[in-house]
Amino acid sequence: QVAQDWYKYVMIKPRIILVGAGGHASSCIDVIEQHSQYEIAGLVGTPCELNNETLGYPVIGTEAQLPALSKTYSWALIAIGQINNPDNRIRLFHLIEELGFRAPTIVSPSAYVSPHAKLGPGTVVMHGATVNARATIGRNCILNSHSLVEHDAVVGNDCHIATRATINGDVSVGSGSFIGSGA
Repeated sequence: QVAQDWYKYVMIKPRIILVGAGGHASSCIDVIEQHSQYEIAGLVGTPCELNNETLGYPVIGTEAQLPALSKTYSWALIAIGQINNPDNRIRLFHLIEELGFRAPTIVSPSAYVSPHAKLGPGTVVMHGATVNARATIGRNCILNSHSLVEHDAVVGNDCHIATRATINGDVSVGSGSFIGSGA
């Protein structure tokens, strides 16, 4: 037991920055804090958000400072929602990849993801979401709170499956799609 306690004490969590500082970033912070695999170093926001805080985490830079931040941090997550279209999320995801950041897959401890499912990098599975056996989720996706992706479904890259939306078995959702709340 002493060895286990010591290991927890000295274990260093990778530091991650969140690209976004608004409402979706708050939801991502909540999942990451409960996930407890990463330490949030700060957020990247707009020039107007610089030096503000979101849930106690500082906005440490803007998109223009991402190249400099990539020299200090290895991990980054796109933490903006998909508003109107996925273009900004896609652009930012490609930018962090080009800069050498690693994009983790984040799963809330209150979500269920089958060990037989596949999740792409940069995907966030929020509280209460379910991903069943043989489902495939692409990169840079949001599976919002209480969404359901059933067996053998395929969700393309850069999608947002909103709160309580259901993707039934064998359904294919094209890349960049937004499936609205309760659909």
